[in-house]
Amino acid sequence: MEGKKISESAVIMAQVMNPQDANPAGNVHGGTIMKFIDSAAGAVGVRHARGNVVTASIDRLDFHHPVYVGNLLTLRACLNLVGRTSMEVGVRVEAENMKTGERRHTSSAYLTMVALDADGKPMELPPLLLETPEEIRRNNEAKSRRAMRLDERKKEKACQDKFDRRSS
Repeated sequence: MEGKKISESAVIMAQVMNPQDANPAGNVHGGTIMKFIDSAAGAVGVRHARGNVVTASIDRLDFHHPVYVGNLLTLRACLNLVGRTSMEVGVRVEAENMKTGERRHTSSAYLTMVALDADGKPMELPPLLLETPEEIRRNNEAKSRRAMRLDERKKEKACQDKFDRRSS
């Protein structure tokens, strides 16, 4: 299977935040931003897989600054790591006050997406071609996060197994 460059699947999405996206004080709901993050990551995944993808996890989501009604929300999403059937997508969110031009990095997230074939089973992905030192750095950091996720999953499984044995 031929590899793909990060640039081939990266997306930039933008959306003006409206009153229905916010609370009465004009602050955009975190859940609204999360939905946009998931949509951007999903678009990256579909572009790389050329098939359906689902969100398996959100590894990290930090909100650094609020987003307000009237801000232009811009999401930049790209692949950091591709495994056999899953991939890590990094999403950076910025809010712009379009009247002043002020931009703020408001949040970041790492999502794990799993590619699915027509039968809904995990499907093999094309490898990721890394071209720049920045892409190599992000890939190495993603490998570390993946190792931590797998370790946490093992611990959670052991905890659940222990609980299930006590409940039986």
